[in-house]
Amino acid sequence: MSTTSKLRRDIRRRRETQAANREQAQASPVEPHAELRDQQRTLLAGIVRRDGEWVLGMDGRIAGETASAARVLALIMQAAELHERQGTPVRLVYSDALKDAAHAEAKADGKDFDQYKVDFAASLKASAQA
Repeated sequence: MSTTSKLRRDIRRRRETQAANREQAQASPVEPHAELRDQQRTLLAGIVRRDGEWVLGMDGRIAGETASAARVLALIMQAAELHERQGTPVRLVYSDALKDAAHAEAKADGKDFDQYKVDFAASLKASAQA
């Protein structure tokens, strides 16, 4: 291998590394807001906020993202209820910011959050049967 080809390769690798570092530095911050854990403290689901969107993660993968705080909070609460019904004790912890945003969104729809959860669960059940 010639000296110049090695030099070009090293320069290219250095530029690739610098570009990757710049991308990581410019990545938007992720704010954790909720987590659902079992008794062994295994993470079953979580909610983060990234770029103004609420992101729901389950089983190590992104399950979806939405601008609706009420929707993701209702989904993770429903997941907690499903685990409890199946006999798996779980612990759901969520931030005040998520709770406040979800309650404000439900109130803007003219409902309290509990009624929003019931209506949302009914809409999910109806779409699953269709």
